[in-house]
Amino acid sequence: MPNRFSGHGLTCFRGERFVFEALDFSVAAGEALVLTGPNGSGKSSLIRIMAGLLSPLEGHLAWDGEPIAGAPEDHSASLHYVGYQDAIKPAMTVSENLAFWAGLRGARGDVGAALDVVGLGRLAATPAQFLSSGQRRRLSLARLAASPAPLWLLDEPTVGLDRAAVGILESLIARHRAEGGIVILATHQPIAAGDDAGSLDLGAYTARRQVFDDQSEGAAA
Repeated sequence: MPNRFSGHGLTCFRGERFVFEALDFSVAAGEALVLTGPNGSGKSSLIRIMAGLLSPLEGHLAWDGEPIAGAPEDHSASLHYVGYQDAIKPAMTVSENLAFWAGLRGARGDVGAALDVVGLGRLAATPAQFLSSGQRRRLSLARLAASPAPLWLLDEPTVGLDRAAVGILESLIARHRAEGGIVILATHQPIAAGDDAGSLDLGAYTARRQVFDDQSEGAAA
């Protein structure tokens, strides 16, 4: 299992504007990092860059000092990304959805046990279209319990969850960290990621550039 995930000199350009620039972070095995900052500061964009779903305009990501650009498939296999939008197939049952996600990772985990962890065991045979928004959110989070991955990237993971479900998520985070996993999350709601969890304020990396200069145009090309 890799021991450290880091980013160096990251600059994000989206929606015809620079979102953040020259951003560095480093998270070691067993640690958690909470992304903070005002709306529009780029928390979701950074999570997506970390997941390899967006490319930074400048900078790079690395595992143990080795850039991931040369092995994007290995990086994808090393993480769970849970966004604020649920990627659930309505016509499939709860257990079929989770088994599908686990299968994409080549895992044959105990789907039933993972559903029990998030309180959905009794709904395993229910088509996902009949789930409430909170239950759909629990199903997305069940991925964390269904198959292993050293890096968890969670974007607003508490949206739609009641206090009991947030407690389940906090327990999953604590267990993952205790097993040497890394957790990076962005949230507007209180969540216990650990008393020693780090914090990264994206407001401190607000881009000063508002339009492309010659150097950034070259980087974008």
